[in-house]
Amino acid sequence: MNIVAIIPARMGSSRYPGKPLAPIHGIPMVGHVAFRTAKSSILTDTYVATCDDVIKEYCEKNGLKCIMTSDTHTRCSTRTAEAVLKIEEMTGKRVDIVVMVQGDEPMVQPQMIDDAVKPMLDDPSINVVNLMADMATVEEFEDPNEVKVVVDRNNDALYFSREPIPSRKKGVTDVPMRKQVCIIPFRRDYLIEFNAMEESPLEIIESVDMMRILEHGGKVRMVPTAFKTWSVDTPEDLARVEKLMTGDALMETYRR
Repeated sequence: MNIVAIIPARMGSSRYPGKPLAPIHGIPMVGHVAFRTAKSSILTDTYVATCDDVIKEYCEKNGLKCIMTSDTHTRCSTRTAEAVLKIEEMTGKRVDIVVMVQGDEPMVQPQMIDDAVKPMLDDPSINVVNLMADMATVEEFEDPNEVKVVVDRNNDALYFSREPIPSRKKGVTDVPMRKQVCIIPFRRDYLIEFNAMEESPLEIIESVDMMRILEHGGKVRMVPTAFKTWSVDTPEDLARVEKLMTGDALMETYRR
C-alpha cells in the first residue's frame, strides 16, 4: 500500500508568521516535523508541501522532499490534496492513504503516525482518522488554540471545539479533557471528496475543519495517543516546546 505523509507549511500564518522556519534547538520547526515523520515504518514517503521558496530551499539543502503548491490555499487539506496529485503525476504511482501532518507539531513521534494509520488498514470503512491526547491541566483545556474533542463509545468524534468541552460549569469538574492532535490520515479519494464538500456552518464557527465531515454525516475515528506533544501557535508555545525537547533522543538522530 502506498502511504504518503504530507506536511503543509507556509510562512504567512496569520497567528504566527514565519513559524515553519522558527528554530528549535537550531533546527527549523518544519525540519523537526519532516525528519521525525519520515522515521515512521508505515510510510512509503514524506513530503513538505509549501508555496514559499524559502521553505523549499531549506528542504533541498537538508535532504527533505518538497512539493511546491499554489499560494492561494487557505486550508491545509486543499494544499495537501494538490501535493498528492503532483506526487502521483511525478512518481506514476497512485497514493492509497495520505497522512496530513501539521507543520506545527515538532514533537511528533514516528509511532504516532503508525498508530493513526492502523485503524484504516484494519477497517476499510474508515475514511479519516485523528489522534487525540489527554490534557493534564485546566489551563491547557481552556486554551482556545487547542482543539478539544468529545467522542462516542466507539471513539468516533461527536464534536470539536476550541472551547472547553465537555463543560466543567455544571457541577462536574472531573471531565474527559481531550485535544485533537493534528496527524490526520485520509483515504486518498476521501480527501478529494472532503475538499469538494461545502464548508459547513459549525466548521466556520469553531474554525475546525473536521466539523465539515460531522455536519455532512460522516465519521472521524479518534485514536488515543499517550505521547505528550505540544503544537506551536505562538512564540510562547515555541519557547515551551524548546524546553520540552531538551535532551530529546529522537532529535539527536537527525541533528546535523
